[in-house]
Amino acid sequence: MKENRAIYPGSFDPVHLGHLDVIRRSTQIFSSVIVAVAASKAKGPLFSVDVRMQMLRDSLGDNPAIQILPLHGLLVDFAREQEVFTVIRGLRAVSDFEFEFQMALMNRKLEPRLETVYLTPKEDYTYLSSRIVKEVALFGGDVEKFVPAPAAARLKMGLGEPGAAEQARLRQKS
Repeated sequence: MKENRAIYPGSFDPVHLGHLDVIRRSTQIFSSVIVAVAASKAKGPLFSVDVRMQMLRDSLGDNPAIQILPLHGLLVDFAREQEVFTVIRGLRAVSDFEFEFQMALMNRKLEPRLETVYLTPKEDYTYLSSRIVKEVALFGGDVEKFVPAPAAARLKMGLGEPGAAEQARLRQKS
């Protein structure tokens, strides 16, 4: 039987319950899922790739169907290296579709074997985004009902990396 593998790429900065929902449901569809944690320097991440990967590991536990790897560079190059040509993307609302559709077409142009599968999160999580979670945390709001415990703990520890809270505040002002 052919292995049915997929890649779920994202910044996961921080991981939230919507991400975990999509990951867990993906393992019911695919024999294994690679959660690819993107460096996303353009987004100015709050947490390093290593910290984001650890939050995912701590949140997902030991599941042999899930592999968590760093993603540096283009997704199509990563897919070729892993020999996995199915990409999972989450769609929360119709507004996500235009960007995701554009990305899927570009990825397919760069790597014709690449197919994108869209999953919607459970309705309870459709409003969640890492950006909103960070903003709530930045202003001292309680994020425990939006993120898994390991992410909530990291956010409480001063928003991740040393100096990150101040950097986040400065980005909010600009």
